Amino acid sequence: MKILNFGSLNLDYTYQVSHIVREGETILAKEVGLNLGGKGFNQSVALARAGIACYHAGLVGEEGLDFYDACETYGIKTDYMKTVTGRCGHTIIQVDEKGQNSIVLFGGANQKNTKEYVDEVLKNFDTGDIILLQNEINELPYLIDQAFAKGMTIVLNPSPYDERLEECDLGKISVFLLNETEGQQMTGMTTPATIISAMAASYSNAKIVLTLGEGGSIYHHGDEELYQPAFKVDAVDTTAAGDTFTGYFVAGLIKKLPMREVLINSSKAAALAVTKQGAASSIPFMSEVELFNTD
Repeated sequence: MKILNFGSLNLDYTYQVSHIVREGETILAKEVGLNLGGKGFNQSVALARAGIACYHAGLVGEEGLDFYDACETYGIKTDYMKTVTGRCGHTIIQVDEKGQNSIVLFGGANQKNTKEYVDEVLKNFDTGDIILLQNEINELPYLIDQAFAKGMTIVLNPSPYDERLEECDLGKISVFLLNETEGQQMTGMTTPATIISAMAASYSNAKIVLTLGEGGSIYHHGDEELYQPAFKVDAVDTTAAGDTFTGYFVAGLIKKLPMREVLINSSKAAALAVTKQGAASSIPFMSEVELFNTD
């Protein structure tokens, strides 16, 4: 079994600010940093640090060649990554004194995928392989359709949620990993219980994971439902928390761990990630997760 993460690769411009800028306001940044990120890249890093070597497919612009070296360092396979002309995808991230963030995303190379490129990548995968997807790239409906036709297990993190997801056949998804805001957008419901209920009614065969930030997470599949509390830490930067949880959760599925253990490891990893600044660089190794004292 192989795992493919077909996802975004972004340059993250991160600004440390006293508070998230308000409409019409100009504020001074205390610090600025440039890091490699993107939901796709972050989730591949999380998979790698959880002990799963994955293939990453995606496009970078001409200033994004550092991604190849970084993937090699992290243990991510770059066989199916490509460089295209033009700008990389990038984000402008504000992080306030409480560790909360606000993000502006520019798609760049992530929006230059073609059906031919999708076919070129997917021909190397088969029934039983896993594909992990987010919504920071184009051609997502085609990716889902083609992966499903090949019998792949499709894991979707529907983030950021927008109208493009309505073009996708979400009935083909095997695992949904979404946060409370995305759950509200997908279902129109406003509480965790009603979001889970609506998702389960619409996608009865899928595993559903709803993350609630400091409120923990909920797993639902068929007759099984588990609640996992979040672990309390002093947050510095929440940027990659969701991506860390996603990568560790998928890693747990691949390792066939008991679901409670999968949720605990994912929650520990996300908690550790928010204690450090940055995105991919903040994602912990499994060894750190195993040593994390939750008392």
